[in-house]
Amino acid sequence: MAEGKSYKAAATLVDREKLYAPKEAIALLAQAPKKKFDESVDLAIRLGVDPRKADQMVRGTVSLPNGSGKTVRVAVFAAGDKVAEAREAGADIIGAQDLVDRIQKENFLDFDAAVATPDLMGLVGRLGKVLGPRGLMPNPKTGTVTMDVGKAVREIKAGKLEYRVDKGGNVHLSMGKRSFEDNALLENFQAVIDEIVRAKPSAAKGKYIRGVTISSTMGPGIKVDWSRGREAAEAAS
Repeated sequence: MAEGKSYKAAATLVDREKLYAPKEAIALLAQAPKKKFDESVDLAIRLGVDPRKADQMVRGTVSLPNGSGKTVRVAVFAAGDKVAEAREAGADIIGAQDLVDRIQKENFLDFDAAVATPDLMGLVGRLGKVLGPRGLMPNPKTGTVTMDVGKAVREIKAGKLEYRVDKGGNVHLSMGKRSFEDNALLENFQAVIDEIVRAKPSAAKGKYIRGVTISSTMGPGIKVDWSRGREAAEAAS
C-alpha cells in the first residue's frame, strides 16, 4: 500500500479507545502527515434509528457556515425565464427535455447536485431510477424542487449539503478540507451535529447519536465526544 507509512504515522497519533473533544480531534488531523492533495475531512455519525421504518428516516440539508471546500457542479432542470436565473446563479448545466434525454441516452451524470422547477418534475420523475440511487433526485423536502432556482443554486454552491441515513443507520458527510483553519472545521462540525439533533425522529427510542468519527480522506478515524462541541464552537466564534 503506497500510503502505508503515512497512514501508520497518522495512526500513531490517535488513541483508538479515546473519545476526543471535537477541538482535540480536529487538531489531531492537522498534525498528521500532509498528502500531495488537499484531503477532505469526513464525518460519520452512527444513529440509533431503523431506516427501514418510514417514521425513523433521517434526511435533510445542512448549510456549512464555512463551505465544504469542494467545487460543486449543479444541474438545473428549467425552462423559460428560469434558465437565465439559473445561469446567473452559477448553474453548470441547464436544460429541460434535452437534459433528460442526455441523461437517459448518454448516461450523462457529470454533476453533484440537481435542482428542478415544479413544472418539470413530470419529466425529471422519469429519471428516478438513475438519479435516486446516486442522491441526485430533486426533492421539495430538501429545497431542490423550487421556483426560486437562483437561491437553490447559490445555497448549494456555498456549501449546502444533502444528507440521508443509510441502511446501516449511518450518516456520512464531508465537512471541509484539511487546509481549513481549525475553527472553521469546528464550526462546520457543530452545524452538522446541530442539524442531525434537530432531525431526530419522534419515533426514535433510546440513545440517538451512538457514535461520531472524523477522518481525513487517507487518514485513520478519530472517535469524537460530540456533546463537547457546542461550548468549543461558541468560544471559537
